[in-house]
This record gives sequence, structure tokens and C-alpha cells, in this order.
Amino acid sequence: MNKSMNSLGIILPLVLSLANAAIAAENIEQRREGAMKTAQSFMQQLGNTMKSSMKSGGPEAAIKVCSEQAPAIAGEISRNKGWKVTRVGTRVRNPMLGMPDAWEQQVLAEFQSRLNSGEALQQMSFAEVVTEPNGKYFRFMKAIGIKPQCLTCHGSDSDIPQAVHAVLRMRYPNDEATGYKVGDLRGAVSIKQAIKSM
Repeated sequence: MNKSMNSLGIILPLVLSLANAAIAAENIEQRREGAMKTAQSFMQQLGNTMKSSMKSGGPEAAIKVCSEQAPAIAGEISRNKGWKVTRVGTRVRNPMLGMPDAWEQQVLAEFQSRLNSGEALQQMSFAEVVTEPNGKYFRFMKAIGIKPQCLTCHGSDSDIPQAVHAVLRMRYPNDEATGYKVGDLRGAVSIKQAIKSM
């Protein structure tokens, strides 16, 4: 009787631990799927707004979309979801909005390494639960690549029209987000969710 109770005392916590691990893994996968959908929705909404502005007002209007509409769209999604949704860059145009934190910098470096190894940017993402001073967070990033239409504002000097150069210099005196080529890693959609319990 004592032997069997001792065995139960060892086995039961192990079973509970494995069950909790399985629940946690399922929870993380659900969070990952939700974050991916949110990132894709954000990029689609931003892309549609950008195309509409380009059509009606040219590249100069598209700059306004990036500086005003993108943060507004991200802010609205953040409020609706209760998550922090933002864009970060490998080289930033506006340090107040696009500067990656230490974790995001590490993930961007890993994305670049994966890109260099031949992985496509289209579905490239990374998710992880991290412990920070304020608690545990689920963190997710979805890579953003440079497409041909991005070069008008983010390409080399020869890609960027003079009128666009003038607007960029006026709006962003410390702009570093140029010199990209098609297929380069531009940055990522970054999502951060507080975890109350797993």
C-alpha cells in the first residue's frame, strides 16, 4: 500500500506536468496563429491604403500613409485586440516609431540569417514566450520584405524621385530607411501579448 502510494505520488505530478505542458503548447500555437492572422490583416489593410493613396496622390501621398495611417491602423488593432501591434525596421525612418527593442533586434538578425540561407520572406515568422521585468509575454514577429513598389521611397538615390527626396528630407531629417533592393528584409510586424496564465 505504501509502495503504491509512493508510486502514485511520483507519477501523478509527472502526468499533471505533461498535461500542463501540452496545454501550454496548444495555447502558444493558438496565439501564434492569431498573431499571424493579425499581422497579415494589418499588412493587407496598410497595403490597400497605400495603393489607394498612390493612385490618388502619388508617392508623396504614400509617405503620409506610412507616417500617419500606419501607426493609426496599428493603434486601432492594438486597442481592439488588447495587444501591442507595431512595425519595426532594420533601418528606421522615424526613430520614435520604428526602432526595434533588444528582443526585436535579435529576431531581425535571425530573419536576415534565414534569408541569407535561402528561406523566403513571405511566410517567415518567429514566436516565443519571454519573461520580462513586468511579467510573461507572448512575442511574435512576421518579416516584411522589400517589393518593387517600395523602392520609390526606400530604394537607392536613383530609385527615389526628386520630389519624394524633398518630402522625405523635410519629414525625416534623420532618415536611414533607404538603399534597399527588392527582396531585402525591410523589417517586421511585431506583436506583444501579456500572458496572465498558461
